[in-house]
Amino acid sequence: MWLDRFSGHSTPSGSPPPPQSRSYSPAPRRSSHLAPGAIQNRPGLTPRSSSLTPLPNNTTPSHQSFRASNGSALKYSVANTPPSNIADPLQVLENIIGAPPKLQRQTQGNGVYLAGSSRPAEIQEDVDFQALSLQDFVRSAADTRTSRIGVESYSKQSVNEYDKEKDKFEDLHRSILACDDVLNSVETYLTSFQKDLGVVSAEIETLQSRSTALNTKLENRKTVEKLLGPAIEEISISPAVVRKISEGPIDEQWIKALEEVDKRSKAIEAKSRSQNKVRAVKDVEPLLENLTNKALERIRDFLVAQIKALRSPNINAQIIQQQTFIQYKELYAFLARHHPKLAEEIGQAYINTMRWYYTDHFQRYQKALEKMTLHSMDKHDVLAQTESGRKVIGAAPRDATNLGRRIDLLKTSNQTALTSYVAGEDRSTHYLEVPFRNYNLALVDNASAEYSFLMEFFFPNSLHQVSRKFIEIFEPVFAIGRSYTRQLVDATADALGVLLCVRLNQHFAFELQRRKVPTVDSYINGINMLLWPRFQIIMDMHCQSIQRMTATSSSRSTASALSLTTADSSKQSAAPHSLAQRFGQLLQGILALSSEAGDDEPVSNSLSRLRNDFEAFLTKLSKGFGDARKRDRFLYNNYSLVLTIISDTASKLAEEQKQHYERLKDAFVDGR
Repeated sequence: MWLDRFSGHSTPSGSPPPPQSRSYSPAPRRSSHLAPGAIQNRPGLTPRSSSLTPLPNNTTPSHQSFRASNGSALKYSVANTPPSNIADPLQVLENIIGAPPKLQRQTQGNGVYLAGSSRPAEIQEDVDFQALSLQDFVRSAADTRTSRIGVESYSKQSVNEYDKEKDKFEDLHRSILACDDVLNSVETYLTSFQKDLGVVSAEIETLQSRSTALNTKLENRKTVEKLLGPAIEEISISPAVVRKISEGPIDEQWIKALEEVDKRSKAIEAKSRSQNKVRAVKDVEPLLENLTNKALERIRDFLVAQIKALRSPNINAQIIQQQTFIQYKELYAFLARHHPKLAEEIGQAYINTMRWYYTDHFQRYQKALEKMTLHSMDKHDVLAQTESGRKVIGAAPRDATNLGRRIDLLKTSNQTALTSYVAGEDRSTHYLEVPFRNYNLALVDNASAEYSFLMEFFFPNSLHQVSRKFIEIFEPVFAIGRSYTRQLVDATADALGVLLCVRLNQHFAFELQRRKVPTVDSYINGINMLLWPRFQIIMDMHCQSIQRMTATSSSRSTASALSLTTADSSKQSAAPHSLAQRFGQLLQGILALSSEAGDDEPVSNSLSRLRNDFEAFLTKLSKGFGDARKRDRFLYNNYSLVLTIISDTASKLAEEQKQHYERLKDAFVDGR
């Protein structure tokens, strides 16, 4: 620091100091010929302000050069007289270092010296003009001299004041030294910090270079990913999907994972068949095959467990079908695509189970229906049977020729079959069409549900396979239905009951067509083939009963036996015969049940034969009357009764019958 140059001069003096003794002034001293005692304070410059004015270190060499030049100039001025065209060296020096105070010149020997000055200890003879001309050197020295004017103006009074405040300056000096140490440490810290900044700057440049390289790689990767992403996504399977297929429970999420596997399997299979062989496809194929086999194994176990559940007692198969099989129908579709043989085995196991299920349930249902009490109608319930031959089974009144409210069974909106429990506990007496309807209604409902299930779960695109599997399941049930129908109608003489069964069977056929279940048509046709022949047999029984009555009785005996009046011919009444009442009721029931009958049905032929036999009987019976007028009246009354009974029927066949009896009535209108 710049104060280090003054640390050795601590004692100011009023007289000129020796060469080694200097004041605490921060300014360098001038040559010894300028005594400080003779210098007065210059105006405008205080000693305190000038005494602490710092000077830069680079002024010291110039000052030394000034000292050297000063000494040489004095010698030159004594020894020689300068030429006239050269400036006085003293004046030059005065211009450089300022005009000294006027001092007394003294001559001693051959030399001239200034009073109060001493010869400098060392005179520098070689002056460094710093490659300047003398004028430039003088000008620069003058500038330096101007900056030093304040320092050279110290007086003895300022030195005394400085000496009084010596302690303060020493404290200030120590403070400056301490500051110098602090600044040295700060300089060291800043130097180290600058080095660290350099290192950090280098690291930042390195990071910037790496960042640029990474950005380039990222852009390249994005470009590659844009091109390869779809292809990789098409054949790759996520670990979550693999874990779900292998270990997860079978639920909706499992189905989605299975669809993902199936999608990847199709894509890989398509790529493996293409001409462009991809190595990644070959690497993925074994893993995908293992995953597919694991999925097939879990599907097999799941379906087998559900099929076993169908054999549980008191289980509703339709609940399992809708809540389990249909909900997870994609499982069987996946199984059929990837392992057709196993899918066929699972399907056959289901078919065998459902075959047993429906057979067992319908057998039990048939037994429950057999517990119902039925009206028994046999050969004693034909038209021409006498009242003495008729009997009542189970103390239940019945009339085989009266339809009554039995037709309501066709018009009811209740399409629910009786349960096995209700059928077994029913103690009322029914006609044969009631158990027939319940059995076939249950069959139609279950057949429709099963057919829809097979179409949706097993064979969505193959109607032939559905029909074959459906028949395989329901063939025992159809056999039970045919057997039960035969049991109901084989021994009965209830023509209206059989015809009701025919109409119910037709309604079942229409319902199956509406539900689009064609696989039950064979059963419906088989039931029709059982019912129509039996209906014709019963109608033949009625015809034969009338024929036997007509053939075995004379006109008069028959009239007396079957007339509603007494046997006295004179008192015979022309009132309608009781057979006409029963015939009209039977005819009305058949016509009411044939309101939508087709032309190809055997009803019309059966009615024609029965009508002919009835008319033949009435004609033969009318011959018992001696009076022709009474005979015509008898025929008129019987035909009018029949016409009245069938008048409320409406169909093509009914209109034909009404027109026929209208003509007969008109033919005998004169007998009224």
